[in-house]
Amino acid sequence: MKRWIVVITVITAAVMELIDTSIVNVGLYQMAGNLGVTIEDISWVITSYAIANVIVIPMTGFLQNYFGRKNYFIASIAIFTFASYLCGVADTLPLLVMARFLQGIGGGALLSVSQGLLFDSFPVNQRPIASAIFGMGIVLGPTFGPTLGGIIIDSYHWSWMFYINVPIGILACVLS
Repeated sequence: MKRWIVVITVITAAVMELIDTSIVNVGLYQMAGNLGVTIEDISWVITSYAIANVIVIPMTGFLQNYFGRKNYFIASIAIFTFASYLCGVADTLPLLVMARFLQGIGGGALLSVSQGLLFDSFPVNQRPIASAIFGMGIVLGPTFGPTLGGIIIDSYHWSWMFYINVPIGILACVLS
């Protein structure tokens, strides 16, 4: 039973990060209009997240060895969740770009550390099954992102694309 809680937790965290990378693309025009900036300026929201990921991903092995995999995972979820809240309350482009950078720092580790935690939790003979279930969750995340983003943009304010991560992130922290 404990192993399956790990599966649910790591899939939740990883899917949250994957959805967030694709959900924002749908709301760029609404964000630009609401913040009074050009589409070229608002593209920094995506770029800052990607830059943070590029910085953090190569350091993930060192950081999880230094802090411990579980501690680093929980800290990454907490940073990602807090940054999601900051993105939602951002009322200027610089604040949104900085919050997205912070979100990218937290999100950069979630995929690789999730898989490491998953492999740590299962004996060698059960890892293929756990990996397959994890893979199904990972494939579904980017698929739902644009659809979910469209529903949020049509029905609510663009900030809810970020607020949706807060309860999911809290749940992932608690399960961790």
